[in-house]
Amino acid sequence: MSTLILTHEQADFDAVASLWAAHRLYPAAIPVLPRRINRNVRAFLTVYGEHFAFTETEDLARGHVARVIIVDAQTTASVRGMSPKTETTIIDHHSTEPDAARAGAATTLLVEQMAESLTPISPVEATLLLLGIYEDTGSLTYFTTTARDARAAAHLLEAGARLDAVREFLHHPLTAGQQVVFDQLLAAAETLTVNGQPVTVAATQCGEADEELSTLAHKLRDTLEPAALFILIELPGREPRVQLIARSTTARVDVGAVAARFGGGGHSRAAAALIRRRQLAEVRAELVACLPEYVQPAATVADIMSHGVQTLPPDTSIREAAGRLRKYGYEGYPVVSAGRVLGLLTRRAVDRAMHHHLDSQPIGTVMDSGQVTVAPADSLEHLQRLMVAHGWGQVPVMEDGRIVGVVTRTDLLKRLAAPERAAAPRRNLAEQLAAALPPERLALLHRIAGTAGELNMSLFVVGGFVRDLLLGLPSQDFDLVVEGNAVALARRLADELGGRVTAHTQFGTAKWKLPGGPPAAHLDFVSARTEFYAHPSALPEVERGSIKLDLHRRDFTLNTLAVRLDRQAFGDLLDFWGGERDLREGLIRVLHSLSFVDDPTRMLRAVRFEQRFGFHIEARTAELIAHALPLLHRVSGDRIRHELEAIFKEPDPARHLARLAGLDILSHIHPDLPATLGPRAEAARAEVGAPLREAVLWAAWLSPLPPESLETALARLNVNSRLAGLIRQVAALRARFAGFTPEQRLGQWHAALRDFEAAPLHIAVALCEEASRRDRLSIYLQQRHALKPVTTGHDLQALGLRPGPRYSQILGRLQEAYLDGEIANADDERALLAKLAAEPTDAVLKTASV
Repeated sequence: MSTLILTHEQADFDAVASLWAAHRLYPAAIPVLPRRINRNVRAFLTVYGEHFAFTETEDLARGHVARVIIVDAQTTASVRGMSPKTETTIIDHHSTEPDAARAGAATTLLVEQMAESLTPISPVEATLLLLGIYEDTGSLTYFTTTARDARAAAHLLEAGARLDAVREFLHHPLTAGQQVVFDQLLAAAETLTVNGQPVTVAATQCGEADEELSTLAHKLRDTLEPAALFILIELPGREPRVQLIARSTTARVDVGAVAARFGGGGHSRAAAALIRRRQLAEVRAELVACLPEYVQPAATVADIMSHGVQTLPPDTSIREAAGRLRKYGYEGYPVVSAGRVLGLLTRRAVDRAMHHHLDSQPIGTVMDSGQVTVAPADSLEHLQRLMVAHGWGQVPVMEDGRIVGVVTRTDLLKRLAAPERAAAPRRNLAEQLAAALPPERLALLHRIAGTAGELNMSLFVVGGFVRDLLLGLPSQDFDLVVEGNAVALARRLADELGGRVTAHTQFGTAKWKLPGGPPAAHLDFVSARTEFYAHPSALPEVERGSIKLDLHRRDFTLNTLAVRLDRQAFGDLLDFWGGERDLREGLIRVLHSLSFVDDPTRMLRAVRFEQRFGFHIEARTAELIAHALPLLHRVSGDRIRHELEAIFKEPDPARHLARLAGLDILSHIHPDLPATLGPRAEAARAEVGAPLREAVLWAAWLSPLPPESLETALARLNVNSRLAGLIRQVAALRARFAGFTPEQRLGQWHAALRDFEAAPLHIAVALCEEASRRDRLSIYLQQRHALKPVTTGHDLQALGLRPGPRYSQILGRLQEAYLDGEIANADDERALLAKLAAEPTDAVLKTASV
């Protein structure tokens, strides 16, 4: 029984290099050359074949094939000895992995394994392997090339790969027959625009059936540079046959699906089909007709624009414009008068004017004049041409004669820098919304969106709700963000549907109490806004803005997600900063490098989200936390305490505190803050009643501190007087507990504890770490709670005792007697009372001290 390594027919360098690399990793397996190999590969093997122990298909020995390893393909033609019982392993870069995880060449996958296993590679082997990577990635220039390909190529160059040989065989000249067919294809090529994408179709007859059509397809694609190329060649023979060869350079065109329609197969980027008993013209007509089904629309301005735009009138002073540029961090403003674009004001022009003391001049004197605009449906190519031609970094977006947004050079560069991710179709979460929300709440959202549309407003649900929706976590509460006047929308809804609106016009927020619902039934509306910080760690100042600006002011990318609720785009996911990607990868990432400078409390939130979801803070964000730690001393105790209160509501706050300590956040808030809650904190939280569950964690955390440190920590966190008093009592109680022994009488304990309130006593007992002492204290608490002495101060006064400290001493002595079993009923109590009343004052205090 044998193991074979196979690949596809008409093998190129990637396929043959993968055969050999797999053989080096599995030396017992036989690398089998397919029957048809590209001419440049055959030429290489003619020169260097003696260095490679390939086996031709015809030379395979008879016998059962136990296993086949298929490289650079999903399937291959069957060879002698294979059966249904033959085990199959596939090594192919065209797998079902996400695009971000793939390599551009199959050879890369195997070279990575060779490097990891320290497999030695000779210079000739390295040359073949490098040919495989270079041919499939266009010498690392194709759209599909990844960093993995470059690292693998570097490894091969270090192993001695010869670039002169790579260049010679990679650019092998076409044969005379290939050149004839190539010229025919080039003459017949017609580039169509399908859903905004350039798609080339070349259909011709072929006099030679054995020409390497895949080689010609690569050359034609490189010459014409379409988004996708489809070659149709009518082959000679008794019955009509058409060979389809397809190549794609973008994820927006899946040529494998097109080939499957015609009975062929392949991958999304490379596919083929042999179409029998059909004429060339008929196949071409069907292909052109079906292309719109398989070609996704090209990206447009609408995909990257920001809705809403700040503009300036031409009479604005340069001084005022400079202030706005500093305040918002913009690089420019469109200059608009009466809805007409007059030009663009750039930061550079403002800086130069301020340098020349022209700050009182109007911006119309220094702006770049011109009426440069785009429409939402314009292609990104058109936008790029405009930006290059006019030098504008911000271009207004016009629709129906009005400015509806702006698109910036940064927006365009982000899309161009990540074309594969950007090419993915926009996510729609309408089905997830329907599954997550009760029907009546979903219907209400549709109604609200309709009303917003009537008022020319856009409506979104944002932040944590969308994050949890994508994570599959339950979440019902959410804010509705409005591009427009949120207060006006809420009031309009109340007029139409009833209910009551509480509005804060100054902040653009409104709370709509829903009609007929429970007291807690309400919806919060917020006008989309932007914010800026006057100085580091200051509270933000906010102004109305677009949804993009609103999302950009948030803390982490996973909270920048939004879902559109407009009727025409209900459920569309907005993800400007890669929040969904970071959710998939489990990363906590800030949006910009000054995030923790603007608001240092985000450090605590970063840890809270990291620990809640089991994510990790990405490396750059961790660096930014370390750099901003000194700013924590500027943040008020109230704001820090608010973040800690949120942490204490999490399922495992001890883990959060340990992480805060590990990042040095706690020590920069106060040098003595503990890194742990203690071993009994979680058990105590479960044992005490609901009103004390938050207090028990504060007490567990801070009560072990020495008195001086405790007081400064309480002051730093501005803990309210009631909670601070409770924590102080717990600290005092825990110190007293240390001197107790289970053998002591409960009355002795009561003498030391009777002046403490019940709440701190319950917490301190629950936190007691020694089980025997905790059990004895629990008995004390139960019996103390059951104490019902009949004697009162009036009784003492009736006995002729003057009010004073002796009242407390006698009443306490009666309680101790009950706890110690000296007395058991009212008669015993009255007898002891009479005795105590007759004794001198000092005698009442004979209870043993603790």
